[in-house]
Amino acid sequence: MDTFALVVTIGVALFFTYTNGFHDSANAIATSVSTRALTPRAALVMAAVMNLAGAFLGSGVARTVSEGLIATPSGDRGMGILFAALVGAIIWNLVTWYFGLPSSSSHALFGGMVGAALAGGTEVIWGGVLDKVVIPMFVSPLVGLVAGYLVMCAIMWIFRRANPAKAKRGFRIAQTVSAAGMALGHGLQDAQKTMGIVVMALVIAGAEDYGDPIPVWVKIVCAVMLSLGTYAGGWRIMRTLGRKIIELDPPQGFAAETTGASIMFGSAFLFHAPISTTHVITSAIMGVGATKRVSAVRWGVAKNIVMGWFITMPAAALVAALSFWIVDLAFG
Repeated sequence: MDTFALVVTIGVALFFTYTNGFHDSANAIATSVSTRALTPRAALVMAAVMNLAGAFLGSGVARTVSEGLIATPSGDRGMGILFAALVGAIIWNLVTWYFGLPSSSSHALFGGMVGAALAGGTEVIWGGVLDKVVIPMFVSPLVGLVAGYLVMCAIMWIFRRANPAKAKRGFRIAQTVSAAGMALGHGLQDAQKTMGIVVMALVIAGAEDYGDPIPVWVKIVCAVMLSLGTYAGGWRIMRTLGRKIIELDPPQGFAAETTGASIMFGSAFLFHAPISTTHVITSAIMGVGATKRVSAVRWGVAKNIVMGWFITMPAAALVAALSFWIVDLAFG
């Protein structure tokens, strides 16, 4: 196995994690910034630190990514498949970041893996893709929508006699905690996805075996790159989540973040399912906003976001397949 190919693939995986960080930093902090619970810079620092901490909380999601979606390809061809999968995900991340569309970095990666595997003649574990990717892709936004609505209804009922100004001040402080929970969940989910890819690369190179503990250095570098990307910020997407869907106040921001964080922790620890943090927080914001009145949510913007969800996997798969064919033609 070419050591250079291994190093390049791991380097590209870490760059994907960096793009994931600045692409998805809005997931954790957009609501807190839009309600002025946190300043943008303080929110980014907090999110970066909590992303770093979240990466060390488990390994179930990483195992799902490395073993449950495609058969482990072998040799230089296998490394080329991983490289092409990452290129497909990175390109789609950059395109959607440029247009300010909060699509899913997770599903860009999964789409890239499937597209590159099909192009490279490697088996796709369709049962795993269905159970761990496709079903959660549809279920998690529905859960986020309904749970966000119910949590906000509960808050409105509990604080129905509270002084509105005092309640908003209190929830603005509470949002510091809920935003930290979102960032922790983002680190738990998204850093592990790249860990899974790096583990696959090490297995292909013969440096690791499945069943071995994830090397500490893999956890550290993936967590650090995600945190650095988060600190770089994603202002275009932050504006979409924080302002364009609905104008949030502190109680609504707290409800959306609490809902999103709870779903991310539950899916990671109970089902080892790599869900999209973007899907969850966006749908939670919609559910929370609908408690005002259904027309309060700008459903036109929401529709464009949902359309982005549906095209992310096939688009990233296509780019990854093209990338593999180019790499195979050049180096095969």
